[in-house]
Amino acid sequence: MLGRRALGRLERIVHIACRKRPRYAEDVDRAQAYDERLPLSALAARVRTVWIQRTGPRPVLQRNLPTGGVELQCPIGATPRLVGPLTRATVEILPPGLTIVGARFWPGAASPLLGVPADELVDQLVPFDDVRNEASDLSAQLADAPRPNAALQLLQLDLLRRQARMPPPDSLVAEAVWRLMPWRPTGIGPLTEDLAISESQLRRRFLAEVGIGPKTLQRTLRFQGYLALAQATRHGSLVADLAAEVGYADQAHLSRECVRLTGLAPRELLGDAVDRCGCGHDHAASYGPFLAARPRAALTG
Repeated sequence: MLGRRALGRLERIVHIACRKRPRYAEDVDRAQAYDERLPLSALAARVRTVWIQRTGPRPVLQRNLPTGGVELQCPIGATPRLVGPLTRATVEILPPGLTIVGARFWPGAASPLLGVPADELVDQLVPFDDVRNEASDLSAQLADAPRPNAALQLLQLDLLRRQARMPPPDSLVAEAVWRLMPWRPTGIGPLTEDLAISESQLRRRFLAEVGIGPKTLQRTLRFQGYLALAQATRHGSLVADLAAEVGYADQAHLSRECVRLTGLAPRELLGDAVDRCGCGHDHAASYGPFLAARPRAALTG
């Protein structure tokens, strides 16, 4: 159930596939089933995670956060859509009884696979039909699947078929993205020197493949690293400690970035427990690569 402070924000909500407009707080809930997992191994270089999401008997308030990558979201029985890359959170109401299967791509990995320049998708929600004429075929296949797990498998097999027809992702951009991950502190200048490319050339390649510039992506990935820590750390850890570990100057720096990227302060975003995920979702599959790059000293300290 939403509090009064959230009511004003609902005025800006994007409603998808809702035949009847919800009566705001009394009709909107956060309860939902969310199952996130690693993709098929053959997709791992492009796809960060896949998931199944199901809403219950009431509409659900959902906040889509910037991840640095594109998402392909496929509501069963409706048109698939592309989301992002986002530079700020988007908020929407999911209707009751909805099932979505989806794939979240690594930064820079979706553009050649899905056939759309990444910079044309920044902060956009686009029907997949608008960029790929065969999206209606995908929608029909997913609607005929007997179970959500089968639909998710069909989605991944569709992505595998597309991948077989496309060149691999830009290897230089992929290397730059990895070096911009949390716990790998680097400036853009030293990064371009290591990659033997000018800053302007790197930015052009990022805009074409990732959709956003390298500095913007670095800030987004740092915040994703904080969210990974917030879910994985033991209860009772200090926010300032988590912020410092992932590269924020102090807690105030984290708070500013959280508001910029999500529209909420850390405590509003994560609930009362600012040292762990408050959305009720298990994001272990999505955040695993961030935590895998965490220095061993931090793991044992």
